[in-house]
Amino acid sequence: MGHYTDYLSEIESRKAQGLSPKPIDAGPLTAEICEIIRDPAHADRADALNFFIYNTLPGTTEAAGVKAAFLKEIALGQIALDEITVPFAFELLSHMKGGPSVEVLLDLALGEDAAIAAQAAEVLKTQFFLYDADTDRLKAALDAGNPVAREILQSYAEAEFFTRLPLVEEEVEVVTFVAGEGDISTDLLSPGNQAHSRSDRELHGKCMISEAAQKHIEDLKLQHPGKRVMLVAEKGTMGVGSSRMSGVNNVALWTGKQASPYVPFVNIAPVVAGTNGISPIFLTTVGVTGGIGVDLKNWVRKTGEDGKPILGNDGNPVLEQRYSVETGTVLRINTKAKKLYSETGEELADLSDAFTPQKVEFMRAGGSYAIVFGKKLQTFACEALGVPLKSAFAPAREVSHEGQGLTAVEKIFNANARGTTPGRVLHAGSDVRVAVNIVGSQDTTGLMTSQELEAMAATVLSPTVDGAYQSGCHTASVWDRKAQENTPRLMAFMNKFGLVTARDPKGVYHAMTDVIHKVLNDITVDDWAIIIGGDSHTRMSKGVAFGADSGTVALALATGEASMPIPQSVKVTFTGAMAPHMDFRDVVHATQAQMLAQHGDNVFQGRIIEVHLGSLLADQAFTFTDWTAEMKAKASICISEDETLIESLEIAKSRIRTMIDKGMEIDSGMLQNLIDIADRRIGEIRAGTKPALRPDENARYAAEVVVDLSAIDEPMIADPDVANADVSKRYTHDTIRPISYYGAQKKVDLGFVGSCMVHKGDVKIVAQMLRNLEAEYGRVEFNAPLVVAAPTYNIIDELKAEGDWDVLQKYAGFEFDDTAPKQTARTEYENILYLERPGCNLCMGNQEKAAKGDTVLATSTRLFKGRVVEDADGKTGESLLASTPVVVLSAILGRTPTLEEYKVAVDGIDLTKFAPPVAAPAGARSLHF
Repeated sequence: MGHYTDYLSEIESRKAQGLSPKPIDAGPLTAEICEIIRDPAHADRADALNFFIYNTLPGTTEAAGVKAAFLKEIALGQIALDEITVPFAFELLSHMKGGPSVEVLLDLALGEDAAIAAQAAEVLKTQFFLYDADTDRLKAALDAGNPVAREILQSYAEAEFFTRLPLVEEEVEVVTFVAGEGDISTDLLSPGNQAHSRSDRELHGKCMISEAAQKHIEDLKLQHPGKRVMLVAEKGTMGVGSSRMSGVNNVALWTGKQASPYVPFVNIAPVVAGTNGISPIFLTTVGVTGGIGVDLKNWVRKTGEDGKPILGNDGNPVLEQRYSVETGTVLRINTKAKKLYSETGEELADLSDAFTPQKVEFMRAGGSYAIVFGKKLQTFACEALGVPLKSAFAPAREVSHEGQGLTAVEKIFNANARGTTPGRVLHAGSDVRVAVNIVGSQDTTGLMTSQELEAMAATVLSPTVDGAYQSGCHTASVWDRKAQENTPRLMAFMNKFGLVTARDPKGVYHAMTDVIHKVLNDITVDDWAIIIGGDSHTRMSKGVAFGADSGTVALALATGEASMPIPQSVKVTFTGAMAPHMDFRDVVHATQAQMLAQHGDNVFQGRIIEVHLGSLLADQAFTFTDWTAEMKAKASICISEDETLIESLEIAKSRIRTMIDKGMEIDSGMLQNLIDIADRRIGEIRAGTKPALRPDENARYAAEVVVDLSAIDEPMIADPDVANADVSKRYTHDTIRPISYYGAQKKVDLGFVGSCMVHKGDVKIVAQMLRNLEAEYGRVEFNAPLVVAAPTYNIIDELKAEGDWDVLQKYAGFEFDDTAPKQTARTEYENILYLERPGCNLCMGNQEKAAKGDTVLATSTRLFKGRVVEDADGKTGESLLASTPVVVLSAILGRTPTLEEYKVAVDGIDLTKFAPPVAAPAGARSLHF
């Protein structure tokens, strides 16, 4: 009984932390618990029964397998227990969500005991999560004339597993809790520095917002029994920055409903709201849990007699409040009328977007997974029985405008659509089920993805997925106890599931901590591909990529599909020419600034940015697409020229070959197959049969933005604007300032060159700047620490071959050593150059951080409060974002530079340049020749 004894010790340890016993997923422990239950005289029998019934995780966990087998013995009468009767055993099986439980139910339903078969059949009729092995058994039994199999399939054909569920309640009463003013990052709901605990839902729940906020939420529930607490982003958007399933899990844990009485700490149906609605990728996560996402529109622009917005002293539009949602406000959501009302019945907002037929189905079924699996199950049953499909689900919305061309994303969705009306061309607004080509899982959400896969009873990667990768980049900085415990377990699970993994569970190849987005950018070898990744910055320069929560990633891995509306697009084109001293990162910043100047509002939010970069190779173009997550865009598509795309695909092929050479190929031959796909795509482009993806000339856009490159005359910085009197304007990515704004007076405490926003050229810029300054002054002295983390090992290998790494090593006061990785996070920095392990490093904030209260200038993507740097007493931490040369020079100077200092430092350096595509000559294969 060693496992059980260890578990009791763990319980005591958790009790000291105010935690309940950890949910059980281990088979050996569950087996010992079952042995205790079998012994009527055992002193721990009552506790063991409680653990077995209420604390054992379902799905395909080891524990679920043991539990299902034990319940089978009870159902067959081989064990008689007063506490678990036969009907109760079937009830417990019904809550186990597939995998071993469905296998047991099929054994019983297709067995010889008619009474047991009838009970098992009734439970099976309620189940969603059946896979090929399960449906194959039913089909075989049907063909053999088994009447129970026919009865079950007839139930599935009518989708009774869904139609018998209660309808969504017509009125939902909520009481508000304002979580913050301005945009609320998912870091507030699930801090990056607590990523290690995400798979321990109760423990992770303690990090949401603050203890005071948690106490306030609990008080609201006591004061308003029967009402649900609605979490609000006042004057902002809820859930910006990342999908963060753990954020939704935390909100549901504190404000939602328990999914099953027999599964601890898994809650569903949270209600979240924002003045400007919910961030698109976060809203997808809300749908996974069957929650409600509300666009409040409770603050509107104040207009003058001329109808134009009234501007304040800061040049921003003045807002006026339409109605209050201060904490403790009682509101009524009518799901039938799709309206938000005050407690007294005054209509406040239209909620049509929150209650589309598809979203209502998610709410009714307790989440989107059940609908995805339910549709497949009903279709299978009808085909098996040879009866016409009468779908029980809301029909997919098909929007088609005759004579209207297609944007790039519309073309990709039409090419990958599943289950739509044959021959019908779909435009933005259509709800589409699409095939997914590439899937990426990252390490701080990967354990949650593995839990989701177990919960939906998935055991193997869908054969329709071309490429799938599990990264190790988010925990690359520090090989601490938490990483040592979690990472090998995650890699083993994903490798067994069928993914290429950054770390070899067998220990044959060197652990690769390469940034996930860079790897996905390389293994995406088709510009018509759809990519799903477990990180908000899953934005590729080929195809269209969507950042997703851990659950949506799991669904894509298991089914090879995803469901979503086709988003609208915003077309971004360029005019003019870049000044020689400017870097492409400044073009990225200028796009945000010029868009806001042209439109006033953020027209990118929730839409696809179709950016016409044309001649920019995949690595450099990725910088733009990566940034679009901070623009609150749904995704981005890079329109490329034919020859540029071919060159990018050749680079991708070489990097995939390197992965093969390093021993990362798996049994399925996935990596070689990706090379074959790239070769086919190159052949199509060269033959002219299928040129590089481009929109139709008569495509329709939600908006268009024209970026004037000539207007960018000095480097630009994205500033969190931490002193803005309007707190809702702080920590957004909308404040873009030229370096002259700071008058060379802005002190910089630390510089960071790294994250997914840099490529090989950026690291070469660092080396060349050191050469230039050494030649000018004889020696380079740092007045602030400079942390450099290359995105991939391949880049480091190439830099070594080209002589740049030697320069970096010369000035490095610290260089990573994979034979002895850091086991503790750095808390203090010297004024030296740090060469860190490839990975996310400071950008994630879950391991390494700058010193509290520092002003950090970084190439990163994150300027959220507390992410890269936390506040100190009396000093606010700031994370400002800029190009690589600005960051390097600022670390050397210890302050932001003047424009003249900057020009001298970059003189002669080949910065990342960009020239707009020129008009295509007659007869060109592509719009961009």
